[in-house]
Amino acid sequence: MQDVKVVIFDWDGTVMDSIAKIVNSVRIAAQRLELPVPTEHAAKQIIGLSLDPAFKTLFPHSSAAERELLSEHYKDVYSNVDRTPTPLFDGAEHVFNSLRQRGYQLAVATGKARLGLDRMFSETKTGHHFVTSRCSDEAQSKPHPQMLEHILTELKLTPQQAVMIGDSRYDLMMAHSIGMHRIGVTHGVHGRQEFAPFAPHAVIDNLPALLDILR
Repeated sequence: MQDVKVVIFDWDGTVMDSIAKIVNSVRIAAQRLELPVPTEHAAKQIIGLSLDPAFKTLFPHSSAAERELLSEHYKDVYSNVDRTPTPLFDGAEHVFNSLRQRGYQLAVATGKARLGLDRMFSETKTGHHFVTSRCSDEAQSKPHPQMLEHILTELKLTPQQAVMIGDSRYDLMMAHSIGMHRIGVTHGVHGRQEFAPFAPHAVIDNLPALLDILR
């Protein structure tokens, strides 16, 4: 990966340990609308998707209006009700600083909406590390690669000059589809078995391990 110029991170489950909060918020939103409450495992599997396709997966017989209501309740629960802590994963700040010192640009491609990502940038004081980002309300949902394509176009880079870092198969799937380097992280939603079909260039168990790969 000597040609890599930009390191693109997913957010939830990759940079931030927010899986439990997302799962809780999905389940409470369903409960509020008296829909069948998904299991924790089922709710976990849709993390990384934008909200509408995520809820369509969990509730295949739901209408567009029901999914819109679900999204509204989910956002309310996540922002105002559920108090599950969402710290950055250990070593994240050190990894960002180190990669920038080595000359890499950093970016984010996330299933979060822009309002949510900007709020996380502000709360964690990490926004200054990233030269650009794309969110679920600015491009098609993962695993479509449009988020990555937008970032590459903005930075005037080719897929071979970028690497996607993610904890879900959707992250690796979208990078694989355009020939971008990809690295799976096992501390989030999915693991080595789910990553395997998308031929990751590496699979790591924690963010600091990136520093041994991206020299």
